[in-house]
Amino acid sequence: MSAESATPTPGTVRPGGRTARTRSAVRDAVLTGLAEHGYPGLTVEYVAEHSGVHKTTVYRRWGSVEGLVADALDLAGEDAWTPPDTGSLEGDLRALAREVTETFGSASAAAAPTAFIAAAFQSERAAEALHTFYTGRFARCESVVRRAVDRGEAPSGTNAASVVRAVSAPLFFRALITREPIDTPLADQTATAVATAVRAGAYLPDRR
Repeated sequence: MSAESATPTPGTVRPGGRTARTRSAVRDAVLTGLAEHGYPGLTVEYVAEHSGVHKTTVYRRWGSVEGLVADALDLAGEDAWTPPDTGSLEGDLRALAREVTETFGSASAAAAPTAFIAAAFQSERAAEALHTFYTGRFARCESVVRRAVDRGEAPSGTNAASVVRAVSAPLFFRALITREPIDTPLADQTATAVATAVRAGAYLPDRR
């Protein structure tokens, strides 16, 4: 491999020596900027001003707005979040669904995550970062289904990936596509429906 091909594109890897405080400050500025101006209105200058990190440093370490958004999503995916463990499949699915309503149920809470999703339609790098983020999130959630299988609440062979996506998909559709309100009763109803389908074997491989 040549030296040129081994040189990373800015914003795709963590540059050496970047402190956690700097990265966090930049991430917070990106979130604020996305919430206030959306992806089209976000600039490196805005991030530099609101993070307290010099513009030259931002350009050198992140390269562009695309790099800033991608790294903010990467940082979000590095958190210690774990899926709920309520002791039952339906309880876990309800808790997961309620987290979606907490994130997208109000305009103020949904501003930044919605802007990330919008950015994915305008930037290939943002799309890749968003895909990686949600792939990781859903993968963590699959333990909810595995525990349900171990307890005998779900048939062996239940497709865990399909289940965890099914419980959030109707909520995402209403929040992001039809722009209808989502709330706790709707979250609980969705979780109950998915849990019922799981018990009926709807997510077994031959039923997909």
